[in-house]
Amino acid sequence: MATIILVDDELTMVQMVAEVLRADGHEVFPFTSYNGVMEALTTHRPELVITDLYLDKTRPHGLDILRKVREMSPPPSVIVISGFGTVENAVDAMKLGAFDFLRKPFNLDDLKLCVRRALSYTAAVAENTELRKELRRQYRFSQIIGASARMQEIFRLVEKVADTPTTVLILGESGTGKELVARALHYNSRRASAPFIPLNCSALPENLLESELFGHRKGAFTGAVADKLGLFQEADGGTLFLDEIGTMPPQLQSRLLRVLQDKEIRRVGDNSSATVDVRVIAATNEHLEYLVKDGRFREDLYYRLNVVPIALPPLRERSDDIPMLVAHFLKDRVHLRTGQAFRVTRRAMAALTAYPWPGNVRELSNYIERASILADTALIRVADLPAPVQASAPPDDGQEEHQAAESASPVGAAVIPGRPPGPPPAAMPAMPATTGTAAAPATAPSSAEVVTLKKYLRDHEQNYLRHAIAFTNGDKEAAARLLDVSLATLYRKLAEDAD
Repeated sequence: MATIILVDDELTMVQMVAEVLRADGHEVFPFTSYNGVMEALTTHRPELVITDLYLDKTRPHGLDILRKVREMSPPPSVIVISGFGTVENAVDAMKLGAFDFLRKPFNLDDLKLCVRRALSYTAAVAENTELRKELRRQYRFSQIIGASARMQEIFRLVEKVADTPTTVLILGESGTGKELVARALHYNSRRASAPFIPLNCSALPENLLESELFGHRKGAFTGAVADKLGLFQEADGGTLFLDEIGTMPPQLQSRLLRVLQDKEIRRVGDNSSATVDVRVIAATNEHLEYLVKDGRFREDLYYRLNVVPIALPPLRERSDDIPMLVAHFLKDRVHLRTGQAFRVTRRAMAALTAYPWPGNVRELSNYIERASILADTALIRVADLPAPVQASAPPDDGQEEHQAAESASPVGAAVIPGRPPGPPPAAMPAMPATTGTAAAPATAPSSAEVVTLKKYLRDHEQNYLRHAIAFTNGDKEAAARLLDVSLATLYRKLAEDAD
């Protein structure tokens, strides 16, 4: 079940505990001296270490093992045992991160219970570590998309200030990605392992916003039925992201200024203060300097927040980035959700680039997802886009379905259910010549042999669909990918043949 390193200078003790742990299915590596333990920690990567505090009665080698374990990522849990147990020993072990301290002689049932708890804790720590790694990957700088000169300047600025304690003010219209930048600042700093807590200051009335930020004591106001920690305390050691900071009421602006200056907060109804270590990142889509002139925002708070301003340009001012953003959304959202690799026609891309995007990147993302749902094939056309974007399209030359934009080529490998991912199927061989009314006649047909053009095209289409399905051994999903149509379209066209 788990890999355990067991260290004790008493051979009988090691044999007995190892036998009990192995009976529970664990893999145990026993040691009766300090020699080789440090190397084993690296070699075996245990989930749990059980170690005696004094291995040769001269010095606490168990504390050395604890120090080594603290350097591992993720660290295993450590249970310290000792026949010389004192309060001081236990305190020293706990300070270094020991999960528990057992004094000899101990009951084996107590040890087994302690082992189960320690392994559960190790699993939780490992899962938390992986989740935080995933968050770092998700919010690494490369997730902020843009190749334009203005975005490159922002990348350089974000990278410079990410791992500093300084306050940052992110400016930009709604939908430009202010929270994404804030998360990138947090998850690329030394605070990444601590909480990132976002709060929209415009979403709550003043009394609730005060309680949410600073917390309250039981009975501080009607409805305060229990003590509550505020977001400043919950974000201690991490980052608090205050979005729409310009809407914060004046009274709370004063309290926020005090926190930024003194690093202390006081809960509503409390008589004492608590120290907090929180990095504040604020964002706004308003011009705070105008609010300062109008007396709606404190000038001293503005200067305290505006240490490093990061101004995000609206999408209409960096239209060169739109093809890159479209490819990103098709890959990281549409393809991961549906498994379908979409393309965009040149005319549709021209419409997307020309549209002014009042909702900025958020609006673009929503429209791309909408178009992928409405498209009949894996090729997104102007007709699949919302009417306001269609109005920005260049004139139709009748060749749109044959002109996929280069920047929106298929993203990701097609995955056929039940088969390993790999390259798309090879091109289909030419279809054998057809027979019947739809076949091309060798000589001019009589009027009785001529069918309507609609029937001729339909019959040929049906023959080609059946040929594609036969080529993929009856796998309709693979046939749909090969034909560059959606599975729904394939089924609809096959149903037409049955009508």
